[in-house]
Amino acid sequence: MNEPENTLAHPTGPGADADPQDNRRQVLYWRLLARLFDPEEQAALESASLAVVEDIGLPPALLDPGASVDSVVQRHPELAAEFDGLMVPEPDADTGVDDTRDRQAEVRRAALVSKVLLNVFSTGTGAVSAGQLARWQSDAGWLERALGCTPGDLRGGRTGAGRGVGPTGTGGNGATPDLSRLIPQIGPELGALEGDLVKRMHLREVLADPALAARLTPSMSLIEQLLRDKNNLSGVALTNAKALIRRFVDEVAEVLRTQVEKATVGAIDRSVPPKRVFRNLDLDRTIWKNLTNYSPEEERLYVDRLYYRHTARKTTPQRLVVVVDQSGSMVDSMINCTILASIFAGLPKVDVHLIAYDTQALDLTPWVHDPFETLLRTNLGGGTDGTVAMALAQPKIAEPRNTVVVWISDFYEWRGEPLYESMAALHRSGVKFIPVGSVTSSGRGSVNPWFRERFKDLGTPVLSGHIRKLVHELKTFLT
Repeated sequence: MNEPENTLAHPTGPGADADPQDNRRQVLYWRLLARLFDPEEQAALESASLAVVEDIGLPPALLDPGASVDSVVQRHPELAAEFDGLMVPEPDADTGVDDTRDRQAEVRRAALVSKVLLNVFSTGTGAVSAGQLARWQSDAGWLERALGCTPGDLRGGRTGAGRGVGPTGTGGNGATPDLSRLIPQIGPELGALEGDLVKRMHLREVLADPALAARLTPSMSLIEQLLRDKNNLSGVALTNAKALIRRFVDEVAEVLRTQVEKATVGAIDRSVPPKRVFRNLDLDRTIWKNLTNYSPEEERLYVDRLYYRHTARKTTPQRLVVVVDQSGSMVDSMINCTILASIFAGLPKVDVHLIAYDTQALDLTPWVHDPFETLLRTNLGGGTDGTVAMALAQPKIAEPRNTVVVWISDFYEWRGEPLYESMAALHRSGVKFIPVGSVTSSGRGSVNPWFRERFKDLGTPVLSGHIRKLVHELKTFLT
C-alpha cells in the first residue's frame, strides 16, 4: 500500500493528533459519498477503506458493490444480528465517556451502514434484469431491518412499524447517523427507486421466461406495470403476469384482513336479553349481588337471582359503496382499495359495491369478492370525471342512514363544482360520506385544495395516509 493510502487509514501527518477511530470512520463515510455521487472509484479511498475493514475484522466483501447483503450474510451469518436495528438509536448511549471500545464499534457500524446505503441508493443506469431487481428488493429489506422495520414496511407505507424512532440528531455517541427519524421520507424514496428499476427492466422479455419470472418479487411498482401492460401480454407472459398479481393480492389481503378483523367486532347489544345458559353465567356478579344473603352461622351464600353476560352484538345490515378513481395518479389506491373492498364484502351482513372510474365508470360489484379478477378488469390511466361515477353510485343508496360512501380520488376533476354539489347532497341526506385522498404505498399524492377546503367546511375532512386509517374510520360504521 502506498503512502497516501496509509495516511488515510493510519494518519501520521499533520492530522495525527485526531482520534484514529474518527479518521477511520470518516474514510468509510467519504467513500460512501464518493460512490453515491460518482460511479468512478477513488483509488485512495478504496484502498484506505479496505485497510480499515480488514483491520477491524470485517470481510472485504462489504466493499464490493456487486455483492448483496444477503450474500455477505450467507458467508458470514454472525453479521445478520448486527444489521438488524443497525440504525436505530440506542437509549442513553451518550454517556460522555471516551470509551475506546465504543469508538471502535462505531467504525464497525460505519462499515455496515455504508454497505446497506450504497447497495440501496446506488442503482446505476441502463437496463435492469429480474435478478438485479430481486437483489435490490432484498437489500432494501435489509435497510428496513436496519431502521427497525419489517422488510417491505417502508415501501408499503407502513411507517409506524419501526421498533423505535429516536430523537433527532445522531444515534449512539453521535458518530453514526440516526436515520430512523427520516423514516417518513425514506419510505417514498424507496418506492420511487423500486418503480424506476421496474421501468428499466425489459418486463415482457422477463415474463416470457418462466425461470426469470419466478425470480421476480411482487411489489406495488411491479403490479402497476403489469396492470398497465396486461393488454399487450399473451401466452406464457400473460400467465406469469397473472400469477405475480395473484401472489401480491394474496399477500396484501392477508395483512389487511387481519386489520379488518381487529376493527370490525360489533359492540355489545344490551337491548337483547342475555341467553340464560350456563356458559353465559356471570359468576362474579352473581356472588357480589347476593352477598346480602350470606349466612355466617351456616357459612352459606343463598342465591335468589342469577346474572348472565350479554353476548349479542349489534349486526345491523349495512351498505358500503366504494368509488375509486383509476386514473394514473391513483394506481396505489386503486389496488389497495380493491383488495380492501373484497375483504369487507366477505364480512357477514355487509353489502359492498365497487365502482371504478376515469372518464367512464365501471360497476365492478359482480367481481368484488375476487380482487384479482377485479384488477384485471380495470384500465389504469386516463382523465378524471367523477360525475359519471356518481351516476352509478346514487341508485345504490336505498337507505341513506344505513349507507357509507367511500370516495377515493385526488379530486382533480374536469367538472368539480357539479360533483361536489352531488357529494354534499349525499352527506345532507344522511349518508356517511368519507372522501379519501390517498391510501398509497409511496405516501405521495396531492389532493385538489379546492375540494379539500370544501370537504373540511362540510364536516367531512379528506382522509389520507395509510390504509389502516380507512379501516379505523369504517369501524364505527360496522359496529
